Amino acid sequence: MFQVISNSWALFLGLGLIMLGNGLQGSLLGLRASLEGFGVTATGLVMSGYFIGLLAGAAIMPKLVARVGHVRSFGAMASLASTSILVHVVVIDPWIWWGMRFVTGFAYAGLYIVTESWLNDASENSTRGQLLSFYMLISLGGMAGGQFMLNIANPSSYELFVLISLLVSIAVIPILLSVSKAPDFNTSESVGILQLYQVSPLGVFGMLVNGIMMGAIFGMGAVYAAGLGLSVREISYFMSSLVLGGAVLQYPLGKLSDVVGRRQVIIGACAAGTAACFIAPEVASSGWRFYLIVALVGGFATPLYALCIAHTNDYLSPSQMVAASGTLVLVGSIGASLGAPTTALAMDIFGSQAFFHAVGIAMAMICLFALWRVTQRSALASADTSDFVIMAPTPMSAALNPELELTEIATANETDAEAVQESFEELVHDLENT
Repeated sequence: MFQVISNSWALFLGLGLIMLGNGLQGSLLGLRASLEGFGVTATGLVMSGYFIGLLAGAAIMPKLVARVGHVRSFGAMASLASTSILVHVVVIDPWIWWGMRFVTGFAYAGLYIVTESWLNDASENSTRGQLLSFYMLISLGGMAGGQFMLNIANPSSYELFVLISLLVSIAVIPILLSVSKAPDFNTSESVGILQLYQVSPLGVFGMLVNGIMMGAIFGMGAVYAAGLGLSVREISYFMSSLVLGGAVLQYPLGKLSDVVGRRQVIIGACAAGTAACFIAPEVASSGWRFYLIVALVGGFATPLYALCIAHTNDYLSPSQMVAASGTLVLVGSIGASLGAPTTALAMDIFGSQAFFHAVGIAMAMICLFALWRVTQRSALASADTSDFVIMAPTPMSAALNPELELTEIATANETDAEAVQESFEELVHDLENT
């Protein structure tokens, strides 16, 4: 484990810098859009550009990485992300900002894909789960740290935009100077959304609605906080509470799902999260109590990503998990692209409290759907389920799964082939007897 981390120090350092920039960028743009007088609905549409770009990048970048390699792809995407953030401060226009958010999302998809596929190749089956946990620690720590960086300079000026550009530009340096060998990159086939829905309706529905929640939280969270009249420091506390809450509760909820069942934990987390969402607006001016409730909202919402993937994997063989993971990420990305604009529209119509209400309604929908699924199919025995793995909501983290050891996938494929061959031989035998 420590050997893998030491060999991959450049990747982790680059990842930390990237996530610092990403965490700062999302909150800064939401806050700056409010300062520039963008409407709430217009701001929601602007913020959706990132998730649409992320979706496009997740589909296109694997082919580019396979063609030109990890290092050159990482350098190109870092340069693209570094440049796009500077355009925001040069041209103050919602349409230009949407385009730059799209470019940023596309670039970050490439950065995530390079980092995660490189780490996946560097680890073994026995260390992949621990490596993924460390990856999550770096990712969420960087996101939370980026929120506090809002306090370094005035958001109405240009300094924070330049800082983000510097962070992303510097991130490429350790990658380029690393002596570790870049891995071969192989793309995996995907399965259809409807096909996967037939296997795990709750997994697919949960990923879609969880994507909507994540798009709302990270796209409109800073806008909501600014609308409350919070200071820049308080906005940074608000956003970091959402991130850190998810980091703290993800492991306990995941391990609990290994014991009592995925659906039960999903139902409980969504019910508790819904309650927290409707309490939060009522305590919005109550100091530490408000931030505690906000942390609970993030704590119950963020783990749903990994819980839905784990629930789906429980019904798949190792040979199916790689393809299914890509489809689940696609579904989540579609939801995320809808989250910010729909929540922004609700805030325009019903007021700022609709931010938490929209997230709460989404969690209630997952809860009700999971309750309905309990009546449709019996839960698997705990011995038949895979172990929970902490995962980050990025384009390829679902593939960083200890269950996906290549030898196991090959064995599963061989078993499937042997079963087909045996069935064919039995059919021939029956025909001969006839």
